[in-house]
Amino acid sequence: MRVYFDLGETLVHTAEDKSVRYLPHAAEHLRALRARHIPVGLITNVPPSWGSTDAERVAELKKVIDKDWKGSQPFAWSDFGDRIFTPRTEAERKPAPTLWQRAKKAAGPCRVVYQAETTDEVEAGASVGYVSYQVNRRHWPAFMPVPLIAALAHLPGRGPDEG
Repeated sequence: MRVYFDLGETLVHTAEDKSVRYLPHAAEHLRALRARHIPVGLITNVPPSWGSTDAERVAELKKVIDKDWKGSQPFAWSDFGDRIFTPRTEAERKPAPTLWQRAKKAAGPCRVVYQAETTDEVEAGASVGYVSYQVNRRHWPAFMPVPLIAALAHLPGRGPDEG
């Protein structure tokens, strides 16, 4: 089981004053996934010019987020490890399917979940085999409930240890 997120306006909010902080319930959701040992990742658009590798683009992304971070707790970069996927070219930018395909391939045989704030991205993830969830919808839980995510790993066709 792997859970991938969009970053901006899904996990973090950028305010008009340029400050960055967790969106409501995001830090708690990440903690609950961590408590269940469910690996998380990011599928996020950044300028391809930020580096020639994912690692270089991610390093720049961390600088940009951390520079303006105003939350009481730092962003949980360590939760994501090497599971942060960024576009190598303009053509790979979401909603093109490339980033979701790369992340899914990296997850191996695991069932994958994708959570984002836009319908376009949720539909794009679903189109390549993710269980997708649109966050922060009125009358719905802010994020896909963690017990549901954990249960997905046990559905027929996927073993609990696959991913």
